Amino acid sequence: MGVDQPARDPGGPELPEDAAGRRVSCDGERATVRYVGPVPPTEGLWLGVEWDKPERGKHDGSHNGVQYFTCRHPTGGSFLRPAKVSFGVDYVTVVREQYGLDVQAVLSEKLCVSSRTVEWSRLRAPRLDDLTSVSVDNREVNGPGNVDEIQQTTGNVQSLDLGRNLLSSWDDVAAITAQMDKLEELLLSDNRLRLPSDPCTQSHAFSSLKVLALNSCALTWPQILHCAPMWPQLEELCVSQNDITELQRPVDVLQSLKSLDVSINPLVEETVLSLAALPRLEKLNLAKTGLSSLRFDDAPPGGKTAMFPSLQYLILDNNSSITEWGVVDELAKLQSLVELSCRCSGLTSSDGKLQTVNQLFIAKLGQLEHLNRLEILPEDRRGAELDYIKMFGEEWLKAGGHPDAQQSQPSTQFTSQHPRYLSLIHKYGAPEEGELKKQQPFALKNHLIKVTFVFPDQADRKPIEKKLPVSMLVQKVKGLLYRLLKVPAAELKLTYTSCKIEGKEIEIDSDLKPLGFYSIEEGDQVLVRWS
Repeated sequence: MGVDQPARDPGGPELPEDAAGRRVSCDGERATVRYVGPVPPTEGLWLGVEWDKPERGKHDGSHNGVQYFTCRHPTGGSFLRPAKVSFGVDYVTVVREQYGLDVQAVLSEKLCVSSRTVEWSRLRAPRLDDLTSVSVDNREVNGPGNVDEIQQTTGNVQSLDLGRNLLSSWDDVAAITAQMDKLEELLLSDNRLRLPSDPCTQSHAFSSLKVLALNSCALTWPQILHCAPMWPQLEELCVSQNDITELQRPVDVLQSLKSLDVSINPLVEETVLSLAALPRLEKLNLAKTGLSSLRFDDAPPGGKTAMFPSLQYLILDNNSSITEWGVVDELAKLQSLVELSCRCSGLTSSDGKLQTVNQLFIAKLGQLEHLNRLEILPEDRRGAELDYIKMFGEEWLKAGGHPDAQQSQPSTQFTSQHPRYLSLIHKYGAPEEGELKKQQPFALKNHLIKVTFVFPDQADRKPIEKKLPVSMLVQKVKGLLYRLLKVPAAELKLTYTSCKIEGKEIEIDSDLKPLGFYSIEEGDQVLVRWS
């Protein structure tokens, strides 16, 4: 039927008058009440809820052909008896329970300090109003309680964690924070908050706020911009793992923002440049957003863009769709970029080595000081830039380059692909012919190898031959095997044997390295096992 059976009497406790729209918890999971009423043919009152985690649900809000409420996810809903859910408890009560002290109960107790017995009544008891940091994460907070007590108990708080609670609206949050004049950091991740009708009227409740975390709150970017007038002094905003897709230009809001985290959101990459309207933005996290490229067409190759003028730190981790080195040349146009993290991208080198990939980053980004959270030392930069000159020296000569600067006329195509090459030659001198490194083309069609997958523990399964790019990551290989075998990638164990090393089985132990890293060659066998 898709109806959870009640744990006790169907009538249960008396419901709040505004139960519809309220947040509830049940068996450790949170949900929003979407319906209150009967669900025939059963008797009694039911709550129709939409779970934060849709896999917890059973249906889309319908029962026996009747649609009682709707869900974002087709299986995100359930019907629960009121007795099974908790509507939570107010902030003041939770704080007193967590930080308060029943002084009357301990006045007569004695405390042993340094082998001497001291009467407790002589010691200064802890005071709530001394607290500058309060965390009531996952404590089922549903609202402020007595607002007059908030000022008295936690009025000096500068950092407040209200994550994973049962707050239903921004009005509930504002009722709490309005009593905290010094509040600078607010963590609200894993909540579901109704938007305020007029955000400007709530700005007084967040007048000192500088850091705000709204991760996993099922928010879209337009909803965030709608709320932004509430945070006039905000400098750091974290909105990871929401429902953000298409970004719009922030107009007259978020102008003081220095750090923005929009990671783990399926962004429409053409809209990322909308964020360039944030003049003070110094740090931007675009990890795991599905990006494949960034282009700053207002500047030529080797030039500097006017976009993101203050951006110093960019995070592009886990964007495997970034496969073209031209993206890095575009990043070189950022005038203030000094720190980049681009781990687990799809960028590879012709030799398949991670070290070479890092050298290419360093050589292409002349002002970079940190790569993948590691400092670039002077000797690292010198080695990377010299290797880069040698690596593409033959291509430079064929494109019209020449050791004699007066005769050197490299093609526009070469200088577009290698904007820093000429400045590096000016810095170190042209490469000698004996120093040139033979380069294999980067095109994947020239790097396909035939690999035979064999299954030593599955005698009845025939070998499978596939042509794969040497730059293909092991995790992508496992994804291919999952489609072929219907075995979860996490269960797959890979090794390989080579005709050059007979009798030895070599473990493929990292999902984030390309096949070329393991020197897998044409005709090698990859042994596939699973538990």
